[in-house]
Amino acid sequence: MKNIKYLLLIIAVSFSKSPDDDLAYRLVLEKINGEIPEEFVRDAFSHNKVEIHKVIAERFAKPYEKKSWSDYRKIFVKESRIKAGAKFYKENKALIQSVSKKYLVDPFIIVTIAGVESNYGVHHSQYSVFNALYSQIHEMPRRSKWATKELAEFLKYCYKDKLDTQEIGGSYAGAFGFGQFIPSSFTYYSVDFNENGVREPYSWPDVLGSIANYLRMNGYKANSADYGKKGDIYKAVYAYNHADNYVMAVLELTEKIRERVSAK
Repeated sequence: MKNIKYLLLIIAVSFSKSPDDDLAYRLVLEKINGEIPEEFVRDAFSHNKVEIHKVIAERFAKPYEKKSWSDYRKIFVKESRIKAGAKFYKENKALIQSVSKKYLVDPFIIVTIAGVESNYGVHHSQYSVFNALYSQIHEMPRRSKWATKELAEFLKYCYKDKLDTQEIGGSYAGAFGFGQFIPSSFTYYSVDFNENGVREPYSWPDVLGSIANYLRMNGYKANSADYGKKGDIYKAVYAYNHADNYVMAVLELTEKIRERVSAK
């Protein structure tokens, strides 16, 4: 019983600590450099849901992209994903064509990336984005600098859009939304496609527009049909996720979804 009480006391004390004692807080505050109020940052680090997930470091050690191509392909290039992609395209054809026309990007690549990233909105949240990045700062020295930059970007986004800093969920890497953008990518590449005054990571017009914009801003040439490994489409998709397995899966799945839609 005494051990339990002692453990509870340790937990209570740890949560009562000032953010000033938290290295992550000091690093992020320095990175933000006064762009948003310090009080907002302090409140974010004092939130009662702030947590370090030690399992995140383990997830980074065994990413999907490190699997063999045959194993990776089985996960993403399969009947259920082809069927889901064709269904999504047909249900959102007008929107997808509108995005494709504006950004001059293959509509089926946009559809495929949305499917691979979040299975069309089904899988997009494992941890709070704050906690995912916070955990990397504390548990992964080699990613600490990167995670600090991304957490600073995330807090600026939350402040601007008046969001609770624990409200948005994402991947173990800290990517969020149906398009799974990391905070800095959301800052630089997301768009307000439906022109309602807000860039929404869970609104399909903005998500699809943002995916297309990301590709164009990373080398995808207007109306390109160069799908070769040294071509602009391959390089743009690689920029989205730096893994050859990812690009090969996206390009193959793109063609299979296109064929499925054309066949019916």
